[in-house]
Amino acid sequence: MGTKSTTHPGFHQITRRSGILQELIHDTYKIKGKLPEPTVCSHCSAVFQQGRWQWLEKPLNAHQHTCPACQRALDHYPAGFLTLEGDFFFAHRDEIVNLIHNIEQREKAEHPLKRIMAMEEKDNAVLITTTDLRLASGLGEAIHNAFQGDLEIHYNPDENLVRVDWSR
Repeated sequence: MGTKSTTHPGFHQITRRSGILQELIHDTYKIKGKLPEPTVCSHCSAVFQQGRWQWLEKPLNAHQHTCPACQRALDHYPAGFLTLEGDFFFAHRDEIVNLIHNIEQREKAEHPLKRIMAMEEKDNAVLITTTDLRLASGLGEAIHNAFQGDLEIHYNPDENLVRVDWSR
């Protein structure tokens, strides 16, 4: 970790050694009950088949339902927040952003619900929002592994969301 300490009310700091985040409450964006198969997301065309969302060719006569990632995006309700800041970040912004997009592409190819929702400049920092809390923490870990710096991960079990702060 680093010396920087960001306090987020209701959040618990996660150490890098603690591993995968454990969801302590039910995610309200997880679909209740089982969807009929096959079901296609009317926004992104992901297919729910064999009990999970996948990138498949759209089956004929498939049911329609908005997938959880698209629903989060429509509601503007991210599961993860990744803040990037510091002189090093801005000097190497293109390289770091390319790393982020490459990781997201790899994750999204295998797990359609892991997506970046938005990337925006805010107060001398870049804020990236994600549809999945593990994607946000994984992006922070990857940036830290590649460029070192200060990394803090805070998980709020009451709201089932994560805030990741990286700077250098």
